[in-house]
Amino acid sequence: MQDQQLVNLFKGLVIDGVHHANSGHPGGPMSSMDLAYLLYSEFLQFDPDNPKWLGRDRFILSAGHMSMLQYAMLFGVGWLGIDDLKTFRQHHSRTPGHPENFQTPGVECTTGPLGQGCAMSLGFAIASRHLAKVLDKELFNYRTWVLCSDGDLQEGVALGSASLAGHLRLGNLVWVYDKNHIQLSGPTNKCISDDYQKVFSGFGWQVLSIDGHDHSSIRRAYETARKTSDRPTIIIAETVMGKGCATLEGTAKTHGSPLPEAERQATKANLGIPAGENFYAPPALRTHFQRNFAKLRATAKAWHARQEHLLESNPDFRTRWAQHYQPVEAAKLSPVPWALDKDIPTRNAFGDIIKHWAPELPQLFGGSADLEPSNMTGAFAKAVGDFDAENHGGRNLNFGVREFPMSALCNGIALHGGLVPFDATFLSFADYSRAALRLGAIQRVRVIHEFTHDSFYLGEDGPTHQPIEQVMALRLIPKLYVMRPADPQETEVLMRKALDLELPSALCLTRQKVPYLKLPKERLNHAARGAYIVHDTSDADLLIIATGSEVGLALAAVAHLQGYRTRVVSMPCWELFAEQPKTYQESVLPAAITRRVSIEAGSTLGWERFTGLRGLNIGIDHYGESAPAEVLAKEYGFTAESICERIARHFPH
Repeated sequence: MQDQQLVNLFKGLVIDGVHHANSGHPGGPMSSMDLAYLLYSEFLQFDPDNPKWLGRDRFILSAGHMSMLQYAMLFGVGWLGIDDLKTFRQHHSRTPGHPENFQTPGVECTTGPLGQGCAMSLGFAIASRHLAKVLDKELFNYRTWVLCSDGDLQEGVALGSASLAGHLRLGNLVWVYDKNHIQLSGPTNKCISDDYQKVFSGFGWQVLSIDGHDHSSIRRAYETARKTSDRPTIIIAETVMGKGCATLEGTAKTHGSPLPEAERQATKANLGIPAGENFYAPPALRTHFQRNFAKLRATAKAWHARQEHLLESNPDFRTRWAQHYQPVEAAKLSPVPWALDKDIPTRNAFGDIIKHWAPELPQLFGGSADLEPSNMTGAFAKAVGDFDAENHGGRNLNFGVREFPMSALCNGIALHGGLVPFDATFLSFADYSRAALRLGAIQRVRVIHEFTHDSFYLGEDGPTHQPIEQVMALRLIPKLYVMRPADPQETEVLMRKALDLELPSALCLTRQKVPYLKLPKERLNHAARGAYIVHDTSDADLLIIATGSEVGLALAAVAHLQGYRTRVVSMPCWELFAEQPKTYQESVLPAAITRRVSIEAGSTLGWERFTGLRGLNIGIDHYGESAPAEVLAKEYGFTAESICERIARHFPH
């Protein structure tokens, strides 16, 4: 069976899969099929018997709407069956509407929100380059391949990532751009006229332009990309949308919906598929597709032999390997020495923590979006060195002012494995990262996001930089653990928890100094349970719940509060508290205490969950102003005296 015959048969599987689901995108897979077929059957390095083999090339379908393309390839490999293709987009199938990293063997990351697959690919490429340097070059000598579309490159996150990839000269990164000139609403020339040859050349990429349906040209381009190590490569492949369709070839009508029945039958006839055959996949399809499997298995076998040899013969390598690939034991990390007589901001605490743990956590890898001095990541950077084009052994990454690419890139690092990524910016800029935060939560990856300057207390910068709604907005993202510690000690406890979670977390940290909680270590450790009692009186009749810097404010208010028996609870993480047994939740927030107050320097919407309809929720439901922090605190009622007055008015004796 010839290559073009197989390409046509795979197109038939795509057409039938989309038809059977009555939903999907056939046109893009048909335009990209030559590109994907040759990549999978001749160039991609993988172990046919183990989709998770560590030495594999990574393939990312950034144009996730073209998922049937990848599912067809995975059928060819043997990791999916024909029944999987028949259950495309159905409940509990292994072939969901867009690729999901946790659902389908051979899928590296969840894609669909355009551009993010491109951004995540940098994380894969950076992780493999770093691990090649600190562990073994031959074991991590593989590439990350991306198939992207016009829509991907129209998203700023992709071009921001491309700029950084060129700067870092990531020669193990290849993007294949299916330039079919069509998107959902019609021809791309309605909205873009970019010259990507010039754009990517300007970014420092190798740019190869080819006919995306000519197999000889595709092979030459792939071979050139595979031999290039000093810069990333983009292959601009001119293709035809819906290539092979009977009458709709080159039109947007093939983009986002099944082919009409007459068109489907005529197209399959054009492709040489026997009449009346659906999901036609004769045995020769897989036989020819898998023609290089013996070589692939031999490569994987040699890789494992080298790994085993190094683990057995090199104690230093064995130790370093375990540090990167064994679970983090956060409880065993050495305690951070805190000077309890010297108040510091929690952002400083974060910087002290990552610097202190840097030697113990060689897998900790990350950096700041051009806010190193403000996010307090500078000491870590100095201790571990920068990861850059010349030094792949460094562990601090200078992201530049690229918040969205930064967080998406960190998702890629986490998905690659072997490293624990963190990123950092101002909390008000979490909105720039939000789409990546959401996708990280969907993919269940452990990324630690540091968001500093967490309230109006940063003062003079004014409303654009003062986060009001951001903390509450982040809490809306399922499986994102939003942590707002009250002092450096809580920050350390929550950092340990973030390392244990295997899920994303967001640490919201102060710019201003906060007082230390004068509590025994055993009590402080309960911060890892999301909420705990920091002050109590017998038979309490007033409950104050606070987060972050407002815990100290609540304690200061209690000292002036007259006529109440008060319990103060620090609640640094709603999500952790929600996971606790009901008995623990009741012990911290007893139902019997109905007079409840929340204090948080942000939006009050949502606190009713804990304070009830009659509770008092002290916060800010308006934008801030430009003024010194102490002026704003008084203006907005964030003083002990004001808190006491509001409580007395709301809950009179």
